[in-house]
Amino acid sequence: MRRRDFITLLGGAAAWPLAARAQQTGRMRRIGLLSNLRADDPEWHARLAALLQGLQELGWTVGRNVQIDYRLGAASVEHMRGHIAEVIALAPDLIVANGTSVVGPLLQMTRTVSIVFVNVTDPLGGGFVMSMARPGGNATGFTALEYGMSGKWLELLKQIAPLTTRAAVLRDPSIPSGSGQLGALQAVGPLLGVEVTPIDARDAAEIERAVGEFAKSPNGGLVITASGAAIRHRDLIIALANRYRLPSVYPYRVSAVAGGLLSYGVDSTDPYRRAAGYVDRILKGEKPADLPVQAPTRYELVINLKTATALGLTVPDTLLARADEVIE
Repeated sequence: MRRRDFITLLGGAAAWPLAARAQQTGRMRRIGLLSNLRADDPEWHARLAALLQGLQELGWTVGRNVQIDYRLGAASVEHMRGHIAEVIALAPDLIVANGTSVVGPLLQMTRTVSIVFVNVTDPLGGGFVMSMARPGGNATGFTALEYGMSGKWLELLKQIAPLTTRAAVLRDPSIPSGSGQLGALQAVGPLLGVEVTPIDARDAAEIERAVGEFAKSPNGGLVITASGAAIRHRDLIIALANRYRLPSVYPYRVSAVAGGLLSYGVDSTDPYRRAAGYVDRILKGEKPADLPVQAPTRYELVINLKTATALGLTVPDTLLARADEVIE
């Protein structure tokens, strides 16, 4: 499906409602879609394409029997709350929401509209569901990671840069998973001989200032935890890491492709494809309360050899052999 066939730009990049233009067959269903990614972000387009493909395979075509109202690019909680209010006012049949920082405010504003969340960390700890097997409320969906795997990022950093004795952990302190991921990293730090220091990644200026200060001492590296901020500011973070020659590990493949040293995490587009199945079931009458929250099915290791060479690092053969993708 070509982009121009289904997107009408209204009010700038933050709102893309898709209006029904074709002959309707049955009642038009309405889906709200919330994400803090920008409308011009290639990662957003990849995720959207995965959702639309999944829906189309299940018989849902934009403009024929489903309409999707987008709100994108919120830079703050207050901005996101405004987007949420707009979507709720449109009386959608359900809302697809990306990320912990979006789902938290959304559930504070509605406990009646059905919600399918994607790329969320620890929905049980965040109070989004009553249990993983039977969510019990108006929300269910797909998690992005388990806290325990966060320690793997530090292990990988130590393997690819053995001289690392200090690691700055970029996290979003406004979401519970920011502290949870940090805790897992701090637990393995002493075992690896690495001192772990948190950096709060609220905005670009704060990230640039904190990374620059951290880089003044030797033998440092970066671990970027999973969050909306990590996606929004990825170009800045990668540029800083390479400028200060800091070996870095990222949670998303898109960062390694863009020049980051190494990434380990889930395919962030796959939950959108899988979410289409839950959207279909809810639109056909099932309740989010009865649909279990699903965990990631696999994690991917991506290594950027060009960046490793620029940093003067030799990637161990054992690590290369484990990689799902090597960028040369």
